[in-house]
Amino acid sequence: MKKLFFLLTLLAALFFATPAFGYTVEKGDTMSQIAKNHDVTLEELAKVNPQVKNLDMIFVGQHINIHKDKDKNKDKGKRVNSNDKNTEQRVGTSYSNEFNFSKKELDLLARIVRAEAQTEPFEGKVAVADVVLNRIESPKFPNTLKEVIYQPRQFQPVANGQINNPACKESIKAVTAALSDMRNISQDSLFFYNPAIATSRWLDTRETTIVIGAHVFKN
Repeated sequence: MKKLFFLLTLLAALFFATPAFGYTVEKGDTMSQIAKNHDVTLEELAKVNPQVKNLDMIFVGQHINIHKDKDKNKDKGKRVNSNDKNTEQRVGTSYSNEFNFSKKELDLLARIVRAEAQTEPFEGKVAVADVVLNRIESPKFPNTLKEVIYQPRQFQPVANGQINNPACKESIKAVTAALSDMRNISQDSLFFYNPAIATSRWLDTRETTIVIGAHVFKN
């Protein structure tokens, strides 16, 4: 009788258990957080979950696959919020010491992120910060954060004064992400713009690296 009870218990456990590579969405979860908690990039998570049409819309009880897909698609010009996106990210590597920003500089970076990408998804905010970092490293631009942001005719929020508004919590988090596990989300882009509202079209002819939200990122 005990053997029969054990066998039935075992079968029930196997039948109802969540798959080893699965996760059930709980209240407050986001795809970005699920990816971080399971040591995968958001792009890897999206690729193995084609059923999730919008990464910003998941619901409690939804099943999310969390195993990594070994087939890396490194093509450029992909949309981050599509199922076939694959932004090349470096997970678990800290970049903060590379720039050695002061608190004042980090605040400035967060303020330009808020001003440029306030209505964009979190990944879009990170990508804006990433563009600024890429410019600091590029010989085509100044080599300090302040000089890059205040370079004439580069960022509209500097001209219209939006840069002076306080940073929001999400922009601060985006800066932290850009300096760590999401450092290369923009795929080395040096420019970005919203083609739906841009008055200057010179960026149209440059190579598109990735599209995140309303912003198109360019080399």
